[in-house]
Amino acid sequence: MKTYAPKAKDLAPNWYVIDGQDISLGRLASKVATILRGKHKPIFAPWMNNGDFVIVTNAARVRLTGAKLTDKIYYRHSGYPGGLSQRSAGDILAKYPERLVERAVRGMLPRNALGKAMLRKLKVYGDHQHPHQAQKPSPLPVEDIKTKRGRKDS
Repeated sequence: MKTYAPKAKDLAPNWYVIDGQDISLGRLASKVATILRGKHKPIFAPWMNNGDFVIVTNAARVRLTGAKLTDKIYYRHSGYPGGLSQRSAGDILAKYPERLVERAVRGMLPRNALGKAMLRKLKVYGDHQHPHQAQKPSPLPVEDIKTKRGRKDS
């Protein structure tokens, strides 16, 4: 039996829109990363960029559980002595909510050129409006994202 390898003509990327309001950041990021990689398709190939485009709206209203708004710290370093800067998740969510979602999704994608190409298919917006109506994105149901472990929100 031969391994199936999808061809470029077999790939037809779809556009999906996800409303991020009241969804936990990690659950949202894992669902988005799965769609960007193409793991939800039967023709998934780990060496190809056969994922779909994802539009995340309402990124400013994503939910962080526990005390993550104040306790979760994002670090970066300029490369110079004393160049360590840090910001809390609450500060980033207030000022740049798109970056918080993009960073969470980027951490769940491969760390190579293929992962960068997959990340280009992600479009994140802080409010409910987006400029991609011409692509006719289909809304992705978020019921499976909103469920908590062990119980369902009814």
